[in-house]
Amino acid sequence: MQWLPSDRPILEAAMSAFRTGDWPTARGRLEEATATGRADAGAYALLATVYQRLNDFEAAHASADQSLAREPRQLRALLVKADILAAKGDLRDANVLYGGVEAAAQSAPSMAPDLIEGVARARTFRARLESEMEDHVRAQLAMVGYREDSAPRRFTYALDVLTGRKKLYVQQPRVFYYPGLPTVEFYPRQDFPWLDAVEAATDVITEELAGVLHNDVGFVPYIQSQENSVHQADFPLRDSLDWSSCFLWKDGLETPNVEKCPRTMAVLDAAPLCEVRGRSPLIMFSQLKPKAHITPHTGVVNTRLLCHLPLIVPPGCTFRVGSQEREWEKGKAWLFNDTIEHEAYNTSDQTRVILIFDVWRPELSEDERVLISTLLQAVDAYAPNVSWE
Repeated sequence: MQWLPSDRPILEAAMSAFRTGDWPTARGRLEEATATGRADAGAYALLATVYQRLNDFEAAHASADQSLAREPRQLRALLVKADILAAKGDLRDANVLYGGVEAAAQSAPSMAPDLIEGVARARTFRARLESEMEDHVRAQLAMVGYREDSAPRRFTYALDVLTGRKKLYVQQPRVFYYPGLPTVEFYPRQDFPWLDAVEAATDVITEELAGVLHNDVGFVPYIQSQENSVHQADFPLRDSLDWSSCFLWKDGLETPNVEKCPRTMAVLDAAPLCEVRGRSPLIMFSQLKPKAHITPHTGVVNTRLLCHLPLIVPPGCTFRVGSQEREWEKGKAWLFNDTIEHEAYNTSDQTRVILIFDVWRPELSEDERVLISTLLQAVDAYAPNVSWE
């Protein structure tokens, strides 16, 4: 319905009384306005606020409902209704409505002072309720023997996501998604006994690294600009030696650097290297210069895992995958799913260098590996210049 010019004096009188806190007068004028049958959601929301200030909570609730029936995201009406439910002890529904208040406030171009105060009240209520709920949940779990250090890791992760301690991260491969594979950030080290030999060879591999590390010989920027590409990601370290690689295998082919690292390659013979002609395996020394930050990103396919073997690791070098953050330690390898958002920091004043290589996901059968490899090779053969960056 549209207001008529004759309604203007009523509305102006109502707003004047509302602004000065003359609630009885505001109620009379707003009731007169709503009686015309032309009132909008804003008028009913103001009337709900007035009833609330006059402690007529039943009428306030009814007016708020009238407002929300016309505009489901009406901020003032949501706030009135949430306040009333909270005062009655209906915490669950109040929490839902206060959430609506926060969401509506995000898109509001401006807010009256009482609404600014109300939004702050909504945030405080929700934060307190979440804290109290977490305390209650953890108390109940403790009664059945829950302990974080001994409980299944996935249960603790689910609990942390539920209570807001951690953000939910999922696999987000940029090129190819294979269904049915678990979303695991860092894989349990004990599941990969072949890593024992890799870790044991840390000093040998570091010696060979020294042959290619001098003056950055053999290192190139990991992310490089590509000619005739209009879809390159805006990556801060593009074309920068702050994040650089010395490739032993690149795009599924050996590089001349292999000749300088025969013992490194021999150690990797036992690893289930991912083999996709033209793409994998990927084997490289990865260098991150002092104060460099590799910003959050995700990998291309979720059918592989990346392995890190730290070789030169000064203090202050951290790596985050999803919700887990770890520090590299020389000679201690890990495997992670790079299609889960990850990032790296070197806050030290020294260069960090690690060995990186990719292996098949352990959940894949040999038949699946052959099919996946053939599929990805076929895609490359059809469009060989398509970047997987």
